[in-house]
Amino acid sequence: MNPPAAVLIGALAGALVVGSVLFVERVLKLDDPVGAVSVHGTCGAWVVLALGLFADGTYGDKWNSVAGTVRGLFYGDASQLLAQVIDVAVNIIFVFCLTWVIFKIIDAIIGMRVTAEVEQQGLDPFEMGSHAYPDFAMARTQRVESINAQSQ
Repeated sequence: MNPPAAVLIGALAGALVVGSVLFVERVLKLDDPVGAVSVHGTCGAWVVLALGLFADGTYGDKWNSVAGTVRGLFYGDASQLLAQVIDVAVNIIFVFCLTWVIFKIIDAIIGMRVTAEVEQQGLDPFEMGSHAYPDFAMARTQRVESINAQSQ
């Protein structure tokens, strides 16, 4: 694809990641603190599909034993977009199934959750032996003490 198309694809991905993060957190109610699902899943799927739209025929001749360059829908070849849609669908199905199986195995062997006490304290002391942000923990404790004092 040409540089202006790449800039457009990147700009659309930037807007898409924000909407996807909000959707994952607020609608699906999934805990994804670093936005990995949105960045790698949603935007990854978008750029794969974007190839099927914006490929301009500059590259691809004889890649994967296919004669001719790759052209997307906007350059006259809808079949490339169809191939990209199939690719995204197969990846989603495969990754979901494999991840589900792996998580079930992990849950059966060692479990997937920590105890309620560890969850309240945070994982840093449990896994690392100390708080990652001790100033934050102190500020939180002081705030809770302040709230308790005001309510009395």
